Amino acid sequence: MPDTPSSRCLIGRDTQLCMSLAGRPGNFGSRFHNHLYESLELDFVYKAFTTQDLRAAIGGIRALGIRGCGISMPFKEACIPLLDSLAPSAEAIASVNTIVNDGGHLRGHNTDYAAIAPLLARHGVPPETPFAARGSGGMAKAVVSALRDAGFRQGTVIARNEAAGRRLAESCGYRWQAEVTGAPLLLNITPIGMAGGPEAGELAFPEEVIAGARFVFDVVALPAETPLIRHARALGKTVITGAEVAVLQALEQFILYTGVTPGTEQVEAAARFARG
Repeated sequence: MPDTPSSRCLIGRDTQLCMSLAGRPGNFGSRFHNHLYESLELDFVYKAFTTQDLRAAIGGIRALGIRGCGISMPFKEACIPLLDSLAPSAEAIASVNTIVNDGGHLRGHNTDYAAIAPLLARHGVPPETPFAARGSGGMAKAVVSALRDAGFRQGTVIARNEAAGRRLAESCGYRWQAEVTGAPLLLNITPIGMAGGPEAGELAFPEEVIAGARFVFDVVALPAETPLIRHARALGKTVITGAEVAVLQALEQFILYTGVTPGTEQVEAAARFARG
């Protein structure tokens, strides 16, 4: 007798759609969310998209009743004027990575911000550790703001864009500089090392700077083992990967969209599946 799909595997008129918008879409979010939908028997489906018309894409979320949307580079700041309100996590840093649609009201959140402090604590990074953070975009706002709010007092924002770099650094009480410098905690918050990008094979920090660090944090999630992470791991540094950020922020998105909190084992299984 042929196998027949269970009712939870069938997409119907009541199925709720969630999605993501990114300049270079990946598979992690789709695989993570859809695995949890299936394991929890939720009538949801998740699909990744890119767009050349952000206004029309955000309008489509509202018009079609799409429940939620993950937002990645380069749309985290550009989407804000198109939304109806911001949660405190997004309003405080003027950066959105999650949109929740409640009956046509689009509210922006930032679950990247919420993931940073728990990861630093999990890996034993003391708040008194001086840091050098490279980047000044939407993700950098989330990370640097989270460092400030977690009690990190000594930091430098490294950015070639002086206006954006100074603005971010001064808003959080840190220094800005254009040239790459060292610190006990290094953070790459740029696309350097991202798969498929023009700098996929490059290190975000010089080798001598990495050698002098104690902790290395790369927010690039694809691949999880970026050139920076591989090099730092080989030197015996404590590393924090973008894949870890991706799991925590995706979990918070999942809860916002569905109202359901999965168990630890379910999250770990979804993360393994998403990375596979």
